Amino acid sequence: MRLVLGHGAGAGRDHPWMKRVVIAFATHGIEAVTFNFPYIDAGRSTPDRAPVLEAHFEQVWKDAAAKAAGPMVAGGKSMGGRIASQVAGRAGFVPPPAALVFFGYPLHPPNQPGKRRDAHLPHVAAPMLFLHGTRDPFGSPDEMRELVASLPHATLHLVDGGDHSLVVKRARTSGASSEVRAQRSEPGGAQGSPQVSKDGVDSVERAVATAAAWVKEKT
Repeated sequence: MRLVLGHGAGAGRDHPWMKRVVIAFATHGIEAVTFNFPYIDAGRSTPDRAPVLEAHFEQVWKDAAAKAAGPMVAGGKSMGGRIASQVAGRAGFVPPPAALVFFGYPLHPPNQPGKRRDAHLPHVAAPMLFLHGTRDPFGSPDEMRELVASLPHATLHLVDGGDHSLVVKRARTSGASSEVRAQRSEPGGAQGSPQVSKDGVDSVERAVATAAAWVKEKT
């Protein structure tokens, strides 16, 4: 099984968090393929426009699928997950993904709940898993519960005390203030009844374990 995983807005594939997730998935027999969006390789800090990001994800997916022997899953961290969902929402992945996994889906910018990024999600045909921290400023637990309840093939897994990177800090203080700054500053269930993880230093690995089990069930 192969998972193509897009990075967040503030850091590329070499960010410690991305490497941590790749290693964690490998322990569950899932190969996580990561890549850089064009602006990262160009040394820019501002993400490309959505059409560029989507086209790049599509090409990476196509290349990865050509070498895959089993099911293919798409997903990403924050922006990377959003871009994966936008491609899937217009059936842009060929072949289509068996499932999608989102780590810290950016439902809206922090403190701007009116700027939602979910209009395309009802058009995603594949099962979707949202792994979300209860302290994530990009979407409150209640907002995520409401979102998932509106999607017929979606599952929500909440990480108790988790931030935008699903990291549970001992102090449990609020952190990120934007999609880009969130990733730069952070260290490396059934619909309607979300599961909640309560753990500490291994919160990311536990989230990956949940994702791995869910993906295997769905594929």
